[in-house]
Amino acid sequence: LLMYAVLVLLFRSFAFPVTIMASLPLAVGGALAALMIGQSSFSISSLIGVLMLMGIAAKNSILLVDYIVMSEKAGMSRLEAIIDAAHKRARPILMTTFAMGAGMLPVAIGWGADVEFRQPMAIAVVGGLISSTFLSLLFIPPIFTIVDDIAQWIGRRFGGGFAARRNEQPATEPAPAAGSDL
Repeated sequence: LLMYAVLVLLFRSFAFPVTIMASLPLAVGGALAALMIGQSSFSISSLIGVLMLMGIAAKNSILLVDYIVMSEKAGMSRLEAIIDAAHKRARPILMTTFAMGAGMLPVAIGWGADVEFRQPMAIAVVGGLISSTFLSLLFIPPIFTIVDDIAQWIGRRFGGGFAARRNEQPATEPAPAAGSDL
């Protein structure tokens, strides 16, 4: 709930944070599946891993949604902006995923000290990273489209404010200051 409130303030929209929050179940599902496959228990350390994972999954979605919004403000159509965002943001998202996965993999396979406590955390993070990264790149763009369509419909139906259009220009030019020679 706090994450949603911060995202509403960041995007000045109630709709775009819904798209970002849609990535969280993709991450948590992957973490739980990895814990089951690895026959690891759900403990405090795996909960810490899930919380870390939720932050990374939200960051990946923010990268996509923010780039889409900025591209639309620059004049791109929504479809062009989505394709461009998926293309240009995939590399930073994959780099983050591989770096985090490489850091957690030794712990996940049982190398190092105090493995009994840290291994469930690492398994949750690695499993969730794999699922959330690829599923987010696949599902966040269509979810963005659906949520944006719904937000536009609500805005037209009930009088705007739900999701401000990103590529609208002001209706009129500002008037020159009094006493100016313009």
